[in-house]
Amino acid sequence: MQTITLIDDDEDILTSVSIALEREGYKVITYRDGASALSAFKKSPPPDLIIITLEMPRMDGMEMLRRLRPTSKIPVILLTSKNDDVDEVLGLKMGADDFIRKPFVQRVLLERVKAVLRRGTEKDESANIVIERGPLRMDIDRHACTWKDVPVSLTVTEFSILQAIVSRPGVIKSRAALMDAAYDEEVYAADRAIDCHIKRMRKKFRIVDESFDMIEALYGVGYRFKEF
Repeated sequence: MQTITLIDDDEDILTSVSIALEREGYKVITYRDGASALSAFKKSPPPDLIIITLEMPRMDGMEMLRRLRPTSKIPVILLTSKNDDVDEVLGLKMGADDFIRKPFVQRVLLERVKAVLRRGTEKDESANIVIERGPLRMDIDRHACTWKDVPVSLTVTEFSILQAIVSRPGVIKSRAALMDAAYDEEVYAADRAIDCHIKRMRKKFRIVDESFDMIEALYGVGYRFKEF
């Protein structure tokens, strides 16, 4: 059984979303603020997915995500009641896998949850697939990525996008194609979500190698991974 941690200071949200998730077969653990959740993570096995509301007391969702990402790849879905693109862009840049505005239709949330979890668990059962492009190495089954033998920690969404780009070096992948690779057909994501994930990936690679420039953007078209 997959475990989902739900963090929100709204008791109605905690109750209704927990019931909906449990009906789908998930185990749900709830917290009313990020500080309590982070403290609990140190004492118990990590969940398979975290759903965090941005606006909370003690420690809000953005601060929790900031503290979580340096050491964890756990998929994260952010919830917010603000109608503000700045929060969405910032959340994606900080490593969130998806972003949903309140009020939301529960079925939409459930589909987003399934999509994010699926990206993190799908494997090719026939073989351990490894993609190598020059100094880049992606172990698909182990969700492991290295550049010049140095690990690069990617979220499940970033990993899916990178895999789509490197599968055919030199070939341009449109934002629509990358959204198809990263999100299920039932899930809508804005173009800017792909741009944010790409920018965050570049930053991670440049921490390992300041000269990294293998992911090219073609204005108005999409992205491609350079050929060696």
